[in-house]
Amino acid sequence: MKYEKSCGAVVFTRIGKEIRYVLAQSRAGHYGFPKGHVEPGETEKETALREIFEEVHLTPVLLPGFREVTEYTVPAFDVRKQVVFFLGYYESQQIAAQESELKQAVLVSYEEAMALLEHEDSRRILTGADRFLKTH
Repeated sequence: MKYEKSCGAVVFTRIGKEIRYVLAQSRAGHYGFPKGHVEPGETEKETALREIFEEVHLTPVLLPGFREVTEYTVPAFDVRKQVVFFLGYYESQQIAAQESELKQAVLVSYEEAMALLEHEDSRRILTGADRFLKTH
């Protein structure tokens, strides 16, 4: 089995007092957080920032104190994958989806994001991020 590592972030902004989250919709139709493979010599945070910019054209600030990890197997490719997520804040920037990889990128409320995310791990990470923001 091959091992892969990716990094990304739960990216958010504030509109008034409301928190809005960025979700990327893959070509296959699945929603998730911007993320991608670690390149040789990159740190986890460098990978996350590069991938966020490539996928949704945003340059967030990664907030200290939030780091969530998920692992899963992709049997069709015989791959075990680890994904590290940070929490990133941006303001005064326009989202633009990477057309070669994504159908779209959307800015949604917590409730809308929970409805769009199909994977339990993604919902768990979003819930953790939302709690983190409300307590820090």
